[in-house]
Amino acid sequence: MPQLHVVLDTNVLLSGIAFPTSVPGRVVAAWRSGLVSVSLSEYILDELRRVMPKLRHRHGLSDVEMADFVDLLALQADMVVPAASTDPDLTDPFDQAILGTLISAKADYLVTGDKALLRLAARYSVLTPAEFWQRQSL
Repeated sequence: MPQLHVVLDTNVLLSGIAFPTSVPGRVVAAWRSGLVSVSLSEYILDELRRVMPKLRHRHGLSDVEMADFVDLLALQADMVVPAASTDPDLTDPFDQAILGTLISAKADYLVTGDKALLRLAARYSVLTPAEFWQRQSL
């Protein structure tokens, strides 16, 4: 059983897919190899479904491959319903749902590149992919 439990934000998943040798790519690979467990929510997967087609030139997946990939993530992740979050420092409702995913999952970290979420690092366990990778040395 993996020691670390994380929530991966959509931007980390997208970067990990598009650039497998990047730090986000290594974080996603660590999940796939069982070194970390990941919680996701339908909010994260819905955003992934919306954004992936716009980045087709980066990842090269067909519509069917994208749908299969998102379905596979849902099967491999611990799917949670985000806790109600109303952090006053977050103006984007989607960011509230991501924070709610972290809270509901009781994960060790939220790994994200989102600047608004990263500004909450003093109150929540929020790290960039590089910070996460450096701290964990997976």
